[in-house]
Amino acid sequence: MQITARKLIPALVVIVVAAGGYFGWRMIANRGPGEGFVNGNGRIEATEIDIATKLGGRVKDVLVREGDFVSAGQTLAHMQVDTLEAQSREAQAQHQQAINSEASAKAQIALRESDQRAAEAVVTQRQSELDAARRRLARSEKLSKEGASSMQELDDDRARVKSAQAAVAAASAQVTAAAAAVTAARAQQTGATSAIAAAQATIDRVKADITDSDLKAPRAGRVQFRVAQPGEVLAAGGRVLNMVDLSDVYMTFFLPTQAAGRVAIGQDVHIVLDAAPQWVIPAKVTFVSSTAQFTPKTVETQSEREKLMFRIRAQIDPDLLQQHLKYVKTGLPGVAWIKLESDEEWPANLQVRMP
Repeated sequence: MQITARKLIPALVVIVVAAGGYFGWRMIANRGPGEGFVNGNGRIEATEIDIATKLGGRVKDVLVREGDFVSAGQTLAHMQVDTLEAQSREAQAQHQQAINSEASAKAQIALRESDQRAAEAVVTQRQSELDAARRRLARSEKLSKEGASSMQELDDDRARVKSAQAAVAAASAQVTAAAAAVTAARAQQTGATSAIAAAQATIDRVKADITDSDLKAPRAGRVQFRVAQPGEVLAAGGRVLNMVDLSDVYMTFFLPTQAAGRVAIGQDVHIVLDAAPQWVIPAKVTFVSSTAQFTPKTVETQSEREKLMFRIRAQIDPDLLQQHLKYVKTGLPGVAWIKLESDEEWPANLQVRMP
């Protein structure tokens, strides 16, 4: 038992020394570079974009894999467009039919206008005949009074006037009917013209749907997930891919009230990632929350006020990201450091260092 105890004493001493060293290191680490600096834990995040279908349909093919870098406008996948192409042919046929209807309506307008002019000429002719009949009747009435003409001739001339008046009325009715026919033909032309515009709009819509069936990257980035596979049928808005915009990378972290109140938009931030502590990444504050979190809405005591935390966002320069694109990864945890005192110097371990 004495031998065992003697062996245990050195081991216990080593454990105590190690524990003391660890807690001492933790105290130093917690103090950080000084009171002029403050830090918060966070993770690297980026704007995520879902590449989804506009219309329901079957996935024809997917051209990229997870992890691929893609450029803005690059085609990532295709949807089957057999139905849309059939709709396009149908719309084009309706468009041509409307064009033919418009041409027919124009021909009808020309024909009805010709009929109207002919009817107006007949009216002019009948009015001339009426004028002649009236003059002849006037002469007959004068001769009859003088006894130079018979009553029969007078009656005949009166009948001719009435007949001429009826002929004028009939011809005028023909003019009215011809004008109505012209109006109807013009209405048909208007309808045909509207049908052409409607058919063209349908063609444009179907064409836009066909174009949208080529799923393209709205901006440069990296493919994160391949959600759907070729042959799968998706509803409208169904996701095919998920990508991240590597030009919009940031870290979100939280600071207590006293520190957050001294942080300004545009202030420098130095980020140290757990996965690469040898590198210090520069960033800028682009957002400071206007409301606190983690506490009740109404805070009455100082101890409660100290629990207030404000959300801060530090944005990494897009040009810097472009230079080190292959190193950019979302989800990496790290620490964001902010210098609160302008006259403070960044310590050596927090100076910007990039690979």
